[in-house]
Amino acid sequence: MAQDDYGPVWRDAGTDASSMNSWPSGGIDEILSELQERYVPDMAHLDIPGLLKDTKLGRTAIVSSFGAESVVLLHYVVSVLPDIPVLFLDTGKHFPETLAYRDEVADALGLNLQVATPDSSLLEKEDPYGVLYGRDPNACCTIRKTFPLQDAIAPFDSWISGRKRYQGASRAALPILERDGEKIKINPMASWLESDVRAYFARHDLPRHPLEANGYPSIGCAPCTQPVAAGDDQRAGRWAHMPDKTECGIHLGPDGRFVRSAQDRREGE
Repeated sequence: MAQDDYGPVWRDAGTDASSMNSWPSGGIDEILSELQERYVPDMAHLDIPGLLKDTKLGRTAIVSSFGAESVVLLHYVVSVLPDIPVLFLDTGKHFPETLAYRDEVADALGLNLQVATPDSSLLEKEDPYGVLYGRDPNACCTIRKTFPLQDAIAPFDSWISGRKRYQGASRAALPILERDGEKIKINPMASWLESDVRAYFARHDLPRHPLEANGYPSIGCAPCTQPVAAGDDQRAGRWAHMPDKTECGIHLGPDGRFVRSAQDRREGE
């Protein structure tokens, strides 16, 4: 594989390089600082393959939604770490097309796929009719995504996300390395441009998610995802009925932690 396949070098896209490479408050610790200095000293000198193989990351997994651009991250990472576990959160609300695409991609790339599902007793208690997304999408995401992810990544020390800065304002200052609670999180494609993703698809002849052709540039659960107009923010179709919601809640800040309930929160204080 050519070195170019491991990510673009820094290019000025109208934002100062130093600000794009900034770290969130509380996001630096000894291990992150060492990894940052060695593999991501600045956006013109990236060694993502070296970073992914560094033993300081401990046990590592990829978390993938098998959405519109997921196959690029998967192909990219398994080219470096062929046997890495790939965690998929089966919320029970995915489009049928997503589940079929997941199986197609997993077979084509030979993925070490591990499927996590919500706790059935919790679903029975909190969402017995399967319509919680309509009245409280945050609670729905919590029991169908956040809690299953907490359990799925428990055996791992770090995990890999496919988030990118161009995907919206909430991700514009996304670092390549960060803390997600106690875990290290790597965003290898943070600095990629949309044109880089298109080029990678073409260069490796990767399959596209079937819903892309129907106007879905970002694909989550079926009840909370809709097509977007040309030129709109990629994630404009996610929770469009709830303008203040932009993320599902599985991504924590450097000082964050998962909280299962108000009682857990009080006991942890």
